[in-house]
Amino acid sequence: MQLGTIYPQTHIEVDPGAVRAYGNAVEELGFSHILAFDHIVGANIASRPAWDKPYDLTSRFSDPFVLFSFLSAVTTKLGFVTGILILPQRQTALVAKQTASLDVLCGGRFRLGIGTGWNELEYEALGVPFEARGRMIEEQVAVLRGLLSQEAFTFSGDYHSIPDVGLCPMPLQRPVPIWFGGGSDRPAFGNQPAREKVLRRIARLADGWIPQFDSPTSERTLELLERFRNFCREYGRDPDAIGLEVRMHLRPGSEGNWASEVAGWSALGATHLTINTMSGDVHGVDKHIQVLESFRNAVPTAGGLAEAG
Repeated sequence: MQLGTIYPQTHIEVDPGAVRAYGNAVEELGFSHILAFDHIVGANIASRPAWDKPYDLTSRFSDPFVLFSFLSAVTTKLGFVTGILILPQRQTALVAKQTASLDVLCGGRFRLGIGTGWNELEYEALGVPFEARGRMIEEQVAVLRGLLSQEAFTFSGDYHSIPDVGLCPMPLQRPVPIWFGGGSDRPAFGNQPAREKVLRRIARLADGWIPQFDSPTSERTLELLERFRNFCREYGRDPDAIGLEVRMHLRPGSEGNWASEVAGWSALGATHLTINTMSGDVHGVDKHIQVLESFRNAVPTAGGLAEAG
């Protein structure tokens, strides 16, 4: 199991020095990769007093392709993963171009994590129909895989017309791994039939899954994971061949449980585990690095800690 970190975008400074310090520290502590979230615009809650969703226009989010390009220049071994890029909001061929360019710059250490997202306001701001996002993403994945693996690619679908064109440079990885978020049964963002449809899509198409499970031992985690694995088998896929990236929240006062939780995620079959240091009142790059150092001291021999992502 490879251990990475979630980039604490909303809790640290955005200047180059802070970004460099964080990336260097993560690499020196032996973590394998950094995962970053994606939000393009945020809601102005002054005009929306009933807004009850995460994030608003004061929440800091760097574009993940720009962020990872910078980090790839100041590190040598770290892998990078979007967790997740809200794909239907973006032009597919442009995402393919950005993915290929980043994969070259970081030496083939990039995983493209994608999802449909939940913020209807972002879709409106970007001129994309929110209700079409599920249908769009399936076609987008086919287009991405074609553009990222073939020198010349042609495609005609409901949302894309690709007229025998290609990317240059091509990515180092062929194929670039495409992971999916979603399907984690989060009640605030969808009903049960919709969530099951998402879970089936992931089982059918993804190279890996990035769910948001609560713990490695909860009944709901075990139920969802078993359902997912059954869907994989239904589609003729080996569930053990599909990556599983879970996350662990380093909450204040939970230090004594960190090692056992890591062991629990490993026993569950997770291939990747990302550490979230934004769970407490931790602000500033130095404090987040201190939390990562504490984790490293508490879990000194976790499998995969020194492996590249």
